[in-house]
Amino acid sequence: MKFIVSSSYLLKQLQVLGGVINNSNTLPILDNFLFELDGNSLTVSASDLETTMMSKLEVESEDQGTIALPARLLLDTLKTFPEQPLTFTQEENNTVEISSNHGKYALAYADGAEFPNAVSLEDPSVVKIPGNILATAISNTIFASGNDDLRPVMSGVFFQFATDGLTFVATDAHKLVKYNRTDVTASQTAEFIMPKKPLNLLKSILGANDDDVTVAYNDSNARYTFDNVELICRLIDGKYPNYEAVIPKENPNRLTIDRNQFLNSVRRVSIFSNKTTHQIRLKIAGAELNISAEDIDYSNKAEERLTCDYQGDDMQIGFNSRFLTEMLNNMNANDVSLEMSLPNRAGILTPIDGLDEGESVTMLVMPVMLNN
Repeated sequence: MKFIVSSSYLLKQLQVLGGVINNSNTLPILDNFLFELDGNSLTVSASDLETTMMSKLEVESEDQGTIALPARLLLDTLKTFPEQPLTFTQEENNTVEISSNHGKYALAYADGAEFPNAVSLEDPSVVKIPGNILATAISNTIFASGNDDLRPVMSGVFFQFATDGLTFVATDAHKLVKYNRTDVTASQTAEFIMPKKPLNLLKSILGANDDDVTVAYNDSNARYTFDNVELICRLIDGKYPNYEAVIPKENPNRLTIDRNQFLNSVRRVSIFSNKTTHQIRLKIAGAELNISAEDIDYSNKAEERLTCDYQGDDMQIGFNSRFLTEMLNNMNANDVSLEMSLPNRAGILTPIDGLDEGESVTMLVMPVMLNN
């Protein structure tokens, strides 16, 4: 088999697919990209058994064939070429020769038949989501998912499709994010848990892409199709915790404040907090918010005063500054609202502006006990 392809076009596609490949694979064949040539259409795949991603490229060829090429070697080589056509030719001695304007490079290939086949979804349900909305939903939630191997259901993002909208939820038991869209709906209700790795891959490719992503899913797998890319992944098995039960409904104390000012203040003050608890204290009275932190072991402490809009009783509440920083960082709003009921109940953080029509975000952060 023989084909001609642009070096930068091939590199761009392979860099996306390279995100699928693990550093250490149980099967050596998974260290390769699978090249499937059919005339002037070339399909390149990468897999780690859980996630498989395929990209269709246009090349100059009249041949057919299937081979597996070493991913790392190929990527490292392509990165060094300026834009030019490259000719790939399959040789007799189990190597593929790449010819550029300046030279020839031979690399050993493996038999394409050894590469594991992608899962085919039997009788899937389908929903279409605009790419930029899916990317926003992922980036708004994925940071809040957990890393605990003992609770795998919490290490992914929970997708809930309904006829009145889509909901995406992530939690690690300390913080929770619920992202909701009423401007995109599904034809039937469904729910499943997506692992982090394929979501990060999707987030990096979709960006500001407005094209629709077709999401097909059954009980065990999901497939995302858009442009010339297809991503198939295994879903996390298990039942997601009842997150609605954790969100406190009655929150009479409401603080409204400039997001940037609040974020910068929390960042500065948290430098002086205890390095294991990262605890900061919010003391709210009237229109004044007092943010403080102390590390008793080293006699470090900091305190800042901000003006805010506050309705409710005077109160003191403690939070882990890392969680608060992460949440404020992942909001696009100018002003945010923090709703609280008691110092031992979760606080609810929501953006006041900067949202699209039909978009809502609720972030929940668990307090830490203050030692007075």
